[in-house]
Amino acid sequence: MKTIELSTASQPLSAYAEELTGETVILTLNGKAIAAVVSLKEGDRESLSLSMNPEFAEIIEKAREEFKVGKKLSLEEMKREVLP
Repeated sequence: MKTIELSTASQPLSAYAEELTGETVILTLNGKAIAAVVSLKEGDRESLSLSMNPEFAEIIEKAREEFKVGKKLSLEEMKREVLP
């Protein structure tokens, strides 16, 4: 992960974005993180949006907890639940 202090950045932000190789660049102002530049070369906007959505994260966490305690469906059971 790379960190760039905006007050001392030596290149335009677009130049840093072009250099991304899967890493995240953290932008700081006066030493405090204020934003992140994330490469979408290996991903997509929807995945990024979902990964930052607290409601989606809560759904995933609940599903993981249910799985840990054995609450799960077989593929056939799931098909019966969701398909008409």
